[in-house]
Amino acid sequence: MAKRARKTYTEARRTEILQAAQKENLTANDVKKRFGVTPVTYYSWRKKEGLVGRRGRRPSLLTMSGSGNQIATQVRAGVQAKVRAVMPGNVREEVTNYLNMLFTSHRRPGRPRKTL
Repeated sequence: MAKRARKTYTEARRTEILQAAQKENLTANDVKKRFGVTPVTYYSWRKKEGLVGRRGRRPSLLTMSGSGNQIATQVRAGVQAKVRAVMPGNVREEVTNYLNMLFTSHRRPGRPRKTL
């Protein structure tokens, strides 16, 4: 299989593509269709410039408005608190069940037990 010719972009062209992508809220696939830049190259440029993208999703209504962001933060904090409260008991129960399964003898009757 023949290799494709490597395409290079000037600094000005990279900046132009990044600005257009950010201004128009384009995904990596949109950038590929419009400018011919592969997603991995686009993400690399974006990372080098310190730009943060939308990660392929449209912003939710909660994150778009100022008060929505506050609501999202409060909901996230509430969920994290509940998980922290419940998690130790769940982990303890799962570990206990696993250890019981490992060390409980499930031998068939009549078969001798192997010893080490």
